[in-house]
Amino acid sequence: MKEVGSTERRAFLKWLGALPLLGYIATQGFLEKAFGAAKRSVNNNIYTRIGVRPVINARGPWTYISSTLELPEVKVAKQQAAEYFVDMWELQRAVGRRLAELSGAEAGLVTSGAAGAMAAATAACIAGTDPAKIWQLPDTTGLKHEVVMFGGRSLFDSAIRLAGGKLVLANTPEELQAALNENTVMVYTTARGERLERALPITKKAGVPMLVDWAASVPPIENLSLPAKMGVDLYTFSGGKGLCGPQCTGLLLGRKDLIEAALANCNPWEGAVCRPMKVGKEEIMGVLAAVEVWKKTDLDALNREWSKRIKRIAQVVETVPGVTTEIQTAYASPVLTVKWNQAAFKLTVAECAKKLRDGSPRIEVWTGHNPSAVPGANEGDPKTPRAPRPDQLRIVSLTLQAGEELLVGRRLREVLAEARKAA
Repeated sequence: MKEVGSTERRAFLKWLGALPLLGYIATQGFLEKAFGAAKRSVNNNIYTRIGVRPVINARGPWTYISSTLELPEVKVAKQQAAEYFVDMWELQRAVGRRLAELSGAEAGLVTSGAAGAMAAATAACIAGTDPAKIWQLPDTTGLKHEVVMFGGRSLFDSAIRLAGGKLVLANTPEELQAALNENTVMVYTTARGERLERALPITKKAGVPMLVDWAASVPPIENLSLPAKMGVDLYTFSGGKGLCGPQCTGLLLGRKDLIEAALANCNPWEGAVCRPMKVGKEEIMGVLAAVEVWKKTDLDALNREWSKRIKRIAQVVETVPGVTTEIQTAYASPVLTVKWNQAAFKLTVAECAKKLRDGSPRIEVWTGHNPSAVPGANEGDPKTPRAPRPDQLRIVSLTLQAGEELLVGRRLREVLAEARKAA
């Protein structure tokens, strides 16, 4: 009982500190005010009119919840781009030159997401610019087509396979060295840091191009240049995640000859395997605008604002006895982890997330569950299965809009307090 009393006292002190916030979120019309700050309606909008409930995205830029909201400059660029006809080859090369200037890579290409970049890169490495080979794909008869997956499989490796790539798994630099042969056409990896530095000399010596997938690694925008400085052959970022560009875009950057080959295997070429992965002039100019904006954005100021938002959430939910929080900064933006004794509260992370998802407003948080993963998909090497991680409830500041943090804090506090009381 002594320990319980101590927990109650700490929660009471936190409650006193959070009293102004708690008073504000208890006011009448708070929900409408919070959405009104962002000039949006919670009950009457383009989605609710067709029976779809919008989501407060506290999970981060996941595709299944429409990633992020576009920057204002992106919307302007898309609208202006929509008012003209252009030659798409000319546009891609011009934007590619500008992306090269901004990133330090030799060339660039706008693709249909980072997965589209994976497919385009694979096709480029297998078929090059040879029209007969381009038309032959995804049939790779007589063509080099093995792709070594350094670090194991990915949930997105179907993008490699649909272009004709045959996957070969390698988890260590030694396995990578052993996997390379005369049929290897590309190495794919999500590695970074020392692990990537150890792998690069191996692929360079073998003369095999490496594709580095850093889809969700912006911000910071400096990461756009880092692979080029390291000598990476090809690398990709998502345009619709942290860049806050059009959701259906990605960037493929790297060697000029490989980018030219990727373009030769993509839209608007009729007969190319990546023709279905169309990206329009509006999206191309939109993602370029996003990169331009990030090159001059004060990330420190943004991080301060993001931190304030999740600190408000922490302040509100910690008024529930037994609930603690932790802020982590090792991600693209500050992330708040909310913890409680799931057995004592008789409430699991998954159950809490479902209550948030089913409630009003509808809130998505980051947990260990990936609703968009194809059931049965194998994300790792089956020979060395990954150890399960403890499920956690996390809140990502990157996708929270102004005012929404109080909605999230209030609702999460309600769920946790109800569970504790019932238990």
